[in-house]
Amino acid sequence: MPATPPLSLDDMDRQSLFHPVTSISDHITSGPVVYTRGDGVRLTDQHGREVIDMGAGLWCVNVGYGRAGLADVAASAMRELSFQHLFGSAASEPAIRLADRLLNLFRREACAPQMARVFFGTSGSDANDTAFKLVRYYNNLLGRPRKKKIISRLGAYHGVSCASGSLTGISAYHKGFDLPLPDVVHVSCPHYYRHGLPGESEAAFAARMVAELRATIEREGPDTIAAFIAEPVMGTGGVVPPPAGYFQGVQKLLAEHDILFIVDEVITGFGRTGSWFGSGKYALEPDIVSLAKGLTSAYFPLSASIVSERVWRVLEATSRTTGAFMHGFTYSGHPVGCAVALANLDIIAGEDLVSRSEKMGRYLLARLRESIGDNPFVGDIRGTGLMVGIEFVADRARRQDFPAEGAAHRLVAKRAQERGVLTRALPFLPVTSFSPPLTVTEAEIDEAVERYAGALGDVLPQLRALAA
Repeated sequence: MPATPPLSLDDMDRQSLFHPVTSISDHITSGPVVYTRGDGVRLTDQHGREVIDMGAGLWCVNVGYGRAGLADVAASAMRELSFQHLFGSAASEPAIRLADRLLNLFRREACAPQMARVFFGTSGSDANDTAFKLVRYYNNLLGRPRKKKIISRLGAYHGVSCASGSLTGISAYHKGFDLPLPDVVHVSCPHYYRHGLPGESEAAFAARMVAELRATIEREGPDTIAAFIAEPVMGTGGVVPPPAGYFQGVQKLLAEHDILFIVDEVITGFGRTGSWFGSGKYALEPDIVSLAKGLTSAYFPLSASIVSERVWRVLEATSRTTGAFMHGFTYSGHPVGCAVALANLDIIAGEDLVSRSEKMGRYLLARLRESIGDNPFVGDIRGTGLMVGIEFVADRARRQDFPAEGAAHRLVAKRAQERGVLTRALPFLPVTSFSPPLTVTEAEIDEAVERYAGALGDVLPQLRALAA
């Protein structure tokens, strides 16, 4: 009997691997793109084809690919102490040192002296799950069992688990999963370009969004609202910076009704916005902060939740009667991940990548506006730091959408990939995002923008047909 020929890697993938956030039917037809190497801002696939990754993976490879020093730190940490949990007061030196460094870094760079303790997880989703549970626990300890609802925004992305996926305000992540869970309420997306009324100023739009939040709190009952969660800049929802005055109004309203503020810095932390943290950039005063992605630049799965003195005081004061805090993960504070994070923070600080993000972000915005700003189907090019979005419209004058089935931004992103530049076609708005490693150079930006502009030119006939 003849031997069965070995499966190709593509076929093995089709037969064995269940891909997240992927069309199963498309994948079975087209198969995977298998990447084998990364260096700086470039990836190489199994066929030797090189592409510029203008997405830094999923907004996360902040220090760039191929950092041998981080690999050396991970190897050394594995040899020294391959694992140590944090349950029952157990600890490791890397976890202790990282918690202390993160706490002091956030206090200093986000102007947040109120932050008190750091809790570790492994992903942005579980960090927001931790926040979800903490606000319930906190209010139960205070004898307020009705104060459990969390308000999020349409277009927000906070993860995909049951709790964090409910906080996410993008219906594609809910469909078929019986989400959102009860006690999650969504208010409007504060996107001035898309939702501002004719003649409405940005300040007036922000005031309208705050008024809607106030009306929602009053409708639901302030005694039932536990927290409000927000990204400083919406990422997956379309790269939407906050309208001027928005967060000032929101925070005043939260204070009036004793509502906790959860700030999701999973994407915006560690230099992505041109500041160490979005909280500092936009003068936010969080009670709980979620961090991940840039914490290790994705060299190791690690997340952190920073809790304020306001929350910590209640947990500490009631601990003698409530017993152990019964939440945590096997890999919370993994010593290898914490060692990698410490070394990653050294790189960000030592190479001044936060300032570099601000400088290169301005350059990227300028190059995109210069190259494609007059395209009839490009409605808006916006961003802050190395977090930039290009929003497509069928009619610029009327800001009219393409038909939903057309997915114009996906056509552009697909053609851009074929031309050798990776951007993300986002799931909520017709936006492609640019979020390269913070190490990106002007020459690499020029090359990427040239390829992207060429891709947009290639699909113009299709866009015209869709817009007709």
